[in-house]
Amino acid sequence: MAKYAGYIGTYTKGESKGIYKFTLDTELKKLDNIEAAAELGNPTYLSISEDNRHLYSVIKDNEDGGVAAYSIDENDLSLQLINSQTSAGSPPCHVSIDEALNLVLTANYHKGTVESYLTNNDGSLQPVSSIMEHKGSGPDSRQEKAHTHYAGMTPDGKYAAAVDLGTDELITYEVQEGKLSKKSVFTFTPGSGPRHLVFHANGKIAYVMTEFSSEVVVLSYNAEDGSFTQLQAIKTIPQGFTENNQGSAIHLSSDTRFVYAANRGHDSIAVFAIDENTNTLTFVEHTSTNGEWPRDFVLDPSEKFVVASNQNSSSLSLYSRDAETGKLTLLQKDVAVPDPVCVKFLHVK
Repeated sequence: MAKYAGYIGTYTKGESKGIYKFTLDTELKKLDNIEAAAELGNPTYLSISEDNRHLYSVIKDNEDGGVAAYSIDENDLSLQLINSQTSAGSPPCHVSIDEALNLVLTANYHKGTVESYLTNNDGSLQPVSSIMEHKGSGPDSRQEKAHTHYAGMTPDGKYAAAVDLGTDELITYEVQEGKLSKKSVFTFTPGSGPRHLVFHANGKIAYVMTEFSSEVVVLSYNAEDGSFTQLQAIKTIPQGFTENNQGSAIHLSSDTRFVYAANRGHDSIAVFAIDENTNTLTFVEHTSTNGEWPRDFVLDPSEKFVVASNQNSSSLSLYSRDAETGKLTLLQKDVAVPDPVCVKFLHVK
């Protein structure tokens, strides 16, 4: 396939209208056809169903926040609102879906909550099933209370895993018919500020990006009780870098050979090789994101390319990816998108 299509979630505090669509042309090696796909407030994080029929977005609607469901037009990739579920207060910062469970999970940074929603056959969202509120704090000035930053299902479908930046915790919940019940808690080094999580394809290892300590923490996952054990923590910024840096996104190549982690401040993507025996990491290189404050990035469906979203410079950067070395090479920069946060490609069957 020569072209892959995707969507960009943004902040709408400036010029952005909402969710944008785009195309990656793998022959010309460029991003183009960027245009608005849906107008809504602060769709900062997106998740697309495996069958490419539905897109779920966090949403801010006046003084309310929540999650919205959209249908995807297979012809022009436009988005049509199905419905939304919102409540008073700030919107979530993360949304994920599990189609086997007909489940949508959101993480709310400002409220310190994890919320679960069941979905209907048409993709619409039912009213919230569970609201789990985290309690606690940490030593950093931004850890004055709980700040949930990620919520997603474990690969075995048994638990919802929630990462809390404010309490330095990874909390697992059992899921029964959309309802959550607390199962296990893993505590990170105080002040590290865990942010996002990605699982190894073997389902036994998780990699967590920390925002404050700028590390990737390697965890062993116990499917019996939903618990985690730390195996390694490795820095994502150079030893001599002393300026402000905040870790952001983390992604894994599907061949489980490389982990990629983004740095806001150092404005780079750190590349790590995964040891096939221990699953621990060895640093490979840093690649500049050629823009300011990379909030997220994504590997394209072929995994031959990487797209980075630079929030503060309102730009995307495109890279080719060497599958053998894991290294990235810049192809295109300064691709204009207002306040981009999250980039997601449609799935390829």
